[in-house]
Amino acid sequence: MKALIQRVRHASVTVDDRETGAIDHGLLALVGVEKGDDEPQVERLLHKLLHYRVFGDADGKMNRNLQQVDGGLLLVSQFTLAADTRKGLRPSFSSAAPPAEGERLFRRLVERARATWPRVATGEFGADMQVALVNDGPVTFLLESH
Repeated sequence: MKALIQRVRHASVTVDDRETGAIDHGLLALVGVEKGDDEPQVERLLHKLLHYRVFGDADGKMNRNLQQVDGGLLLVSQFTLAADTRKGLRPSFSSAAPPAEGERLFRRLVERARATWPRVATGEFGADMQVALVNDGPVTFLLESH
């Protein structure tokens, strides 16, 4: 599993002019599920999302995690993160998990996140979503659960 995380001041997801999720200060995580991903990778990715130190401490150094700053977590499924872009000028999605497996593992990530952290919002799996955000920094990292 992969997650492109962005430290945000605000982020929201809209589907068909309906806001499905929004957070203030926290992390927006665009999540891609690849073939071969499984439950242990869900747990590893969730651990990284909650504990990765990307928020500033009193000295301005990135020493604090999402839980330490009491931030929100907005999880958005994005299968294009699993694309192979090494060759040519068109992405290949052969490494992406099949839709049913991707949905199962994404839903499991959301379920586990909500059981662990009270401020979790989400988009809608497989929908055409509009994501709005104010990136704080900008701070963006690619996390992998392998």
